[in-house]
Amino acid sequence: MTRSAGSHQIQWPGTLHRHHAVVEDRVRTNKAMGLHNLPSKSWTMNANRMLTCSLAADLDAWLRLLTLHDRDALADAGPDTMRLRLHHLPARLAAHARRRRLRLERTWPWAEAFTTVWTRITDLPAIT
Repeated sequence: MTRSAGSHQIQWPGTLHRHHAVVEDRVRTNKAMGLHNLPSKSWTMNANRMLTCSLAADLDAWLRLLTLHDRDALADAGPDTMRLRLHHLPARLAAHARRRRLRLERTWPWAEAFTTVWTRITDLPAIT
């Protein structure tokens, strides 16, 4: 009689359940990124939407990993919360003396979180 790896351990069912929960969370995230609009009549449209939504989910995951790892309120936030708090800015892009400046609304409660994310992204070393 053969058993699968780790099946004789008491922790095995819990590990399988946690892994399945992570997968379900990623599927929910991908649906929130735009996969809920599938299917279309065109195979090409479906393939393009799948690629675009997968790229958006990957960029969101990398943003969280690289910049929001210590922000409890945003590290595990859903896509709708991220859109509301970080992606839709109450800001104005101004140009002065050949420089662009992003002027954030001072009363916006997520201004500090956005500036932290922006600073961490711009401080990353360039890929050579």
